Amino acid sequence: MPKQKTNSGAKKRFTFTGSGKIKRRHAFHSHILTKKTKKQKRNLVGTTLVDQTNLKQVRDLLNLR
Repeated sequence: MPKQKTNSGAKKRFTFTGSGKIKRRHAFHSHILTKKTKKQKRNLVGTTLVDQTNLKQVRDLLNLR
């Protein structure tokens, strides 16, 4: 049986915390920023944790079982 491969796009986009949770960046902060408010842009800076509803999908992309 061949080895399982990690999704190349996913391994660039997700990192892990010390306790094993998966971190992600916010979307909508790369372009078309002129129509967004300062507050909106400020809140998109930084990272957050992957939501519980998407955790299985992300773990499958990262090939974690």
